[in-house]
Amino acid sequence: QVQLVESGGGLVQAGGSLRLSCAASGRTFSSYAMGWFRQAPGKEREFVAGISWSGASTAYADSAKGRFTISRDNAKNTVYLQMNDLQPEDTAVYYCARSPMSNTPVAGFDSWGQGTQVTVSS
Repeated sequence: QVQLVESGGGLVQAGGSLRLSCAASGRTFSSYAMGWFRQAPGKEREFVAGISWSGASTAYADSAKGRFTISRDNAKNTVYLQMNDLQPEDTAVYYCARSPMSNTPVAGFDSWGQGTQVTVSS
């Protein structure tokens, strides 16, 4: 069973940046698409960004376009989310997820990490 462990969250001022990492266990990391989701208090979990197994295809929520960048290093079994120009509305618990639909970065996510808190102060 895969384990996904997020790190890199924290408290940052508006306009600041954070880089989230998600380390995956197992030897089949490169067979899966990966994604980042977030859940703010009182709201449903929402898709933020996704990346195909090779990194050739990415997808972003409208709220993330132009500010966030998803990437992956298959040699390190790690997916990243670089977040720039953070705003208070980005405050949430951020989760990474895995999808067996390796070429589709927006669907089929079935395994989740425990999440990392991102708090953006105004």
